[in-house]
Amino acid sequence: MESTHEPADPVAKGILPTARQSWKDLFIWKQRVVVTNVYGETATEWAKPVPLKNPISLMAQLSGRDWLNFVVGFAAWSADAFDFHALSIQQVKLADYYGVSKTSVSTAITLTLLLRSVGAAVFGLAGDRWGRKWPMVLNMIILGILQIATIYSSTYSQFLGVRALFGLFMGGVYGNAIAMALENSPVDARGLMSGILQQGYSFGYVCAACANLGVGGGTNSWKTVFWIAAGLSIGVGIIRCFFPESKQFLEARKKGKAQANPSQFWKETKVMLRQEWKMCVYCCILMTWFNYYSHTSQDSYTTFMRTQKEMDNSGASRASIIMKAGACVGGTIIGYLSQYFGRRRTIIASALISGCLIPAWILPNSERALSATGFFMQFFVQGAWGVIPIHLNELAPPAFRSSFPGITYQVGNMVSSPSAQIVNAVSEKVHIISHTGKMVEAYGPTMGIATAIIVTGIVVTTAFGPEKRGREFEKALPAGMNLQQQQQQGKQVDDLEAGDMETIPSGLDDEKREARDQQVENTAAPAKQ
Repeated sequence: MESTHEPADPVAKGILPTARQSWKDLFIWKQRVVVTNVYGETATEWAKPVPLKNPISLMAQLSGRDWLNFVVGFAAWSADAFDFHALSIQQVKLADYYGVSKTSVSTAITLTLLLRSVGAAVFGLAGDRWGRKWPMVLNMIILGILQIATIYSSTYSQFLGVRALFGLFMGGVYGNAIAMALENSPVDARGLMSGILQQGYSFGYVCAACANLGVGGGTNSWKTVFWIAAGLSIGVGIIRCFFPESKQFLEARKKGKAQANPSQFWKETKVMLRQEWKMCVYCCILMTWFNYYSHTSQDSYTTFMRTQKEMDNSGASRASIIMKAGACVGGTIIGYLSQYFGRRRTIIASALISGCLIPAWILPNSERALSATGFFMQFFVQGAWGVIPIHLNELAPPAFRSSFPGITYQVGNMVSSPSAQIVNAVSEKVHIISHTGKMVEAYGPTMGIATAIIVTGIVVTTAFGPEKRGREFEKALPAGMNLQQQQQQGKQVDDLEAGDMETIPSGLDDEKREARDQQVENTAAPAKQ
């Protein structure tokens, strides 16, 4: 962001004032930002976005170490998605294997999503306290072991128990992955890198769909896909052992090493929750809508093609792969555009376009038509999602960039956990006549109506919510070190929101500044002599 030095009204406090200001700012091209002068005084000014740069030049701004952090974060997020979708795209096979309904199988998805928030809290706080590296290593290796345990679950009850435990450890991946991948990215490159990173989820889906296509439609073939998932998760965990810790985390910890202790960490966590509880609630609501958005539009789509559209496993898998290829492309492009057009405007535009595409997404009957419309639907669904990693990182208190995004994301997952189960339950009770004249389960209408409601929720929630595009994180120490440092410097502990923008002169308290400048000159005069 480039400051214009034009004064703006202060950032609103309170729910209704913030909502009114956010709605008004949505139609103002410039961004309202808080700037800090050399004396630590703050003011609110208008900043204008920097014009979009060549994506290649943006990626060139990342150092070799930055790229290592990004690639490992992307790999962890992709493996996490592969693990999850290894189940969601094979619901028909698993229902046949255990002799239960597809709704019963989707109970495992619900349990996984319910418990991910617990893992996000535990491993996210561990990442903010001890670093991003070892919590992620532990996460990924245990996830691989639990995938193997799923394969050896001989009863449906054992299967549900393992998947619930799987969700606990799966929840810890997202927060640490995006913190490690994005906190070292240059400000101008964040939108692009956020879009690429988020598509690790879609890439994991594509890989799982390819594996499903390769093993065929046999009832027992689901186990092969789970073996592949286990190998990927354990492999990423082992590889992560040989890569360094986040440079920014290490530097920040070094600066505040003297203040680091467990009691200060928990004290600062309590202060953050007291100051930022409204932001926490807002992000949880936003992530609830977004998780309903993705799970409703994709988890049962393969089942939709196999049941309502009467396609075979190969055709449904091919269409799913093309669909998620659209997600990879859309998330990258739209995430990149958000750096210029704004996080909220980009999310709203993408969501509205996806809502308009719903009829074209569910009405066709051929594999080619479903592949094409699925591609464009997911282009905009995951396009909106491509903005989320950096949007959450910018809204998060700087010292809690690992736990805050992970917890809010996984709380949204927890609330939206019944999404696949709801879609399956409603679809299995409502039947329509297919294009071949058969009575089939109404997956298309169920998914279409639900997605339209969700799109409306996303648009409204985003339009009245905050945005902190272009925020800098470098001034904040790791959690547990900021509070004591402020106290030692004699500052009032009233805000942990450090690092909003660069330090620049502002129009604050001119008389006080002139007096301080004169004092500095008087002090420096003897030194010159």
